[in-house]
Amino acid sequence: MTSTNAISLLYAQGGLPRYLAEINRFPMLKAEEEYMLAKRFQQTGDVQAAHQLTTSHLRLAAKVAISFRHYGLALSDLISEANIGLMQAIKKFDPDKGFRLATYAIWWIKAAVSEFILKSWSLVKIGTVATQKRLFYNLHKIKSRLGLYGDAGMSDETAEYISKTLNVSKRDVMEMEQRLSGDSSLNAPLSHDSGTNFQEMLSDGEETIEQKIGDSQEMDLKKTLLKQALSELSEREQRIVLSRYLSENPETLEDLGSALNISRERVRQIETKALEKIRKSIQVKAQKLALN
Repeated sequence: MTSTNAISLLYAQGGLPRYLAEINRFPMLKAEEEYMLAKRFQQTGDVQAAHQLTTSHLRLAAKVAISFRHYGLALSDLISEANIGLMQAIKKFDPDKGFRLATYAIWWIKAAVSEFILKSWSLVKIGTVATQKRLFYNLHKIKSRLGLYGDAGMSDETAEYISKTLNVSKRDVMEMEQRLSGDSSLNAPLSHDSGTNFQEMLSDGEETIEQKIGDSQEMDLKKTLLKQALSELSEREQRIVLSRYLSENPETLEDLGSALNISRERVRQIETKALEKIRKSIQVKAQKLALN
């Protein structure tokens, strides 16, 4: 089945389960295969190469789309927008920069889905003031942090805590919770006689899609950004950070102070400043990566 035919299943009757099953059949690409296909598409515009890159990452797009399901929009629409973001990423992807496509594409996919949500939720629904928008975007995150998943209800104490955290009224929290609770659970069976749910449709029975794509590629990205950030530090800052955090036998502040002929407090100050430089550098580079 082609990617076009698979995507068309999204809007067919009962198509979502079939779609998730079909995209699970497309093979994952090895790093070498992905590089050659990306180079071919970059240099010649080979449509077949782009097709293979797309189909091998449809599960990633679906996984990202599912993570946005709590906004109460149709999952089929979210997946469709995620696929658009994936295709935009493939057009912009440069394999010579050292990243895998999944690492690069996830920024584009999230951006496409986020933009779709913004357009779909009118200001009447989410409110016209900044506090309402902040509540709209952060309610689910805070609930997850508190261990409230799926259809778990919200107590008065939880609503009170969230209202204080986001500096909004308790009533606003409860109303937003009601607005965003209209989506169906992905843990529900696909049919009355089936024990399979939506999330399980994305698994190939060996490794989860998070393990195959998300975890390893995200780790590669973090390592690369960290390496670049470290290169921007002074020699002394590098020495302190490497010795304190990236060594099998971390050195104490006292040891480093003696080695560098400075006080323990001065080492701590340099360390704090260096870590802040690293944090800002990684943040800036990650944002640029999402925009390029």
